[in-house]
Amino acid sequence: MMTTIAFIGLGNMGGGMAANLVKNGYAVRAFDLSEEALAKAEAAGATRSTGAADAVAGADAVVTMLPAGKHVEAVYTTEVFGAAKPGALFLDCSTIDVATARRVIDAAVAKGFAMVDAPVSGGIAAANGGTLTFMVGGTEEAFAKAQPILSAMGKAVIHAGGAGNGQGAKICNNMLLGATMIATCEAFAMAQKLGLDPQTFYDISSVSSGQSWSMTSYCPLPDVGPQTPADNDYQGGFAVALMLKDLKLACEAAASVNASVPMGQAAEALYQLLANKGEGGRDFSSIIKLLS
Repeated sequence: MMTTIAFIGLGNMGGGMAANLVKNGYAVRAFDLSEEALAKAEAAGATRSTGAADAVAGADAVVTMLPAGKHVEAVYTTEVFGAAKPGALFLDCSTIDVATARRVIDAAVAKGFAMVDAPVSGGIAAANGGTLTFMVGGTEEAFAKAQPILSAMGKAVIHAGGAGNGQGAKICNNMLLGATMIATCEAFAMAQKLGLDPQTFYDISSVSSGQSWSMTSYCPLPDVGPQTPADNDYQGGFAVALMLKDLKLACEAAASVNASVPMGQAAEALYQLLANKGEGGRDFSSIIKLLS
């Protein structure tokens, strides 16, 4: 019998994820507040639902991809918990704060449901291509149930530990990415001012101790290294506003456990400055413009 999945939140990421579930043989009942998003999901083979509770009723699993913790908590507590059938599995793929993720999972477990937090890495192209990486928090039993569904949308599904640890892994990773991108941009800007050709500096540093993913896979300068958003005037990719969101979550989490993250805090401040200049929609590697 075909597994039925309710998918709530069909934005830039969720739309592609839901389409990949359909491609992999799942029956998807989709809901989003956007008519355009619903129409795209329907065109991809999902069944349109009139509301979150309508999508959830009778579904074997529920996948949510929502903007923030307040949305996740509201959807689960006011819609999902009351409409879900006994034994349904919940998978929240949103990127939210650790505390809310743990609170919602605890509430789900108290009501007899299995639930994981499973934020993603990879961006829109990976969501459409089914090559996302999922960082999953929850019990071993819940992870085992969630793994086949997540594998239909991604290339890597990694159990990070207990409830909320998926979110913890995601924000730690993106804090590292944000800080290393800034350092990469600083180095390229300085190299140019010292008279080094950008390609020459890339050729040297990419095979030296300064090498990083931000340089060799996502170079912030056009016409250097593989094609990146820098080659398209910093359009597409991972938006400044989304990087700033993740850095804020990381700094909030650090404060809650008394972790010292001076580089993370500096990265947050610089991306906030860039967003304040109206650049929130550009790719996060556009931070080089602020540093040049």
